[in-house]
Amino acid sequence: MTDLSNPHDRFFKEVFSRQEVAKDFLRNYLPQEVFDCLVPESLNLTKDSFVDKELGAYYSDLLYQIDLRDGSDSYVYVLFEHKSYPESLISFHLLRYMVKIWEQHLKQKMSGNLPIIIPIVIYHGTVKWKADKNFIGLFKCPEELERFLPDFSYVLCDISGFRDEEIKGIITLKATLLLLKYILRDELRDRLPAILGLLRELISKKTGMEYLETVLTYLVRGTDRVNEEDMRSAMEEVLPLTGGEIMPTIAEKWIEQGVQKGIQQGVQKGIQQGVQQGILQTSRESVIEALEVRFDAVTQSVLKRLEDIDDPNVLKMLHKRALRAGSFQEFRDAMNFVLE
Repeated sequence: MTDLSNPHDRFFKEVFSRQEVAKDFLRNYLPQEVFDCLVPESLNLTKDSFVDKELGAYYSDLLYQIDLRDGSDSYVYVLFEHKSYPESLISFHLLRYMVKIWEQHLKQKMSGNLPIIIPIVIYHGTVKWKADKNFIGLFKCPEELERFLPDFSYVLCDISGFRDEEIKGIITLKATLLLLKYILRDELRDRLPAILGLLRELISKKTGMEYLETVLTYLVRGTDRVNEEDMRSAMEEVLPLTGGEIMPTIAEKWIEQGVQKGIQQGVQKGIQQGVQQGILQTSRESVIEALEVRFDAVTQSVLKRLEDIDDPNVLKMLHKRALRAGSFQEFRDAMNFVLE
């Protein structure tokens, strides 16, 4: 699995790599007429990744293959893409993935029809998603010239716009989507017991414990809106008999994994470092969100420079500059001045 520096992407890939989660998502969130064309039992995760190396720190792709119900020779690829901030060029990046998938198909098959690809974007940011869901929306041209342009649409699942009762699925999927919805919001602390409470019946199973560990690790790395005590309190509230024992056990495992990599540290230090990384990533995303909303695009050079910043105070300062800058170039000049 790709070692993504973004804790949101890492959590998304770890959960949606589970076949039962991906299958249940398709059942609940694809348009019914689209889902009816597919054979859910044939869903199979591919090992291929189609993210450019230079984009690897910012984008993730998760690709499944699935058969068509009509029994034809063709099949469908389901391309999952996760976003925690709006991106006006998402259609362009999806098209790049899709072309690479088709290129690999041609190398392997050499002939026949190209496979259908259903791009799915799962969004959970705090800023409203405004990007056009059709690729042709990236162009401005006379109607007479539109026939020369390629076009496709993607399925947008905007979790941030769902009411809690509208979020459906098996326990693992529902808890995942609720956690993604609140991970960037101040309400997370209040919602956490209810989210963890969904997992009561899973705890006795090995896969349930593994998922709980994934959730708690994400909370440590992906947000500063809850701390270790908040997690312990929520665990004890929803699992009064075992909740107090699970947190130390998982914390010890985090540190054990760190020791295996040559990192000697105490439990508390390990947790604090995880939280620090989460704060940095959340701060970076706040800057990116502001730039996307105000100027519609962020260049790869700016993304790279933001990724290299390891001081949350500098990122906080750049977030303010992003909100106040009169143009994208003005922000770049300000960033260059701050970092020099």
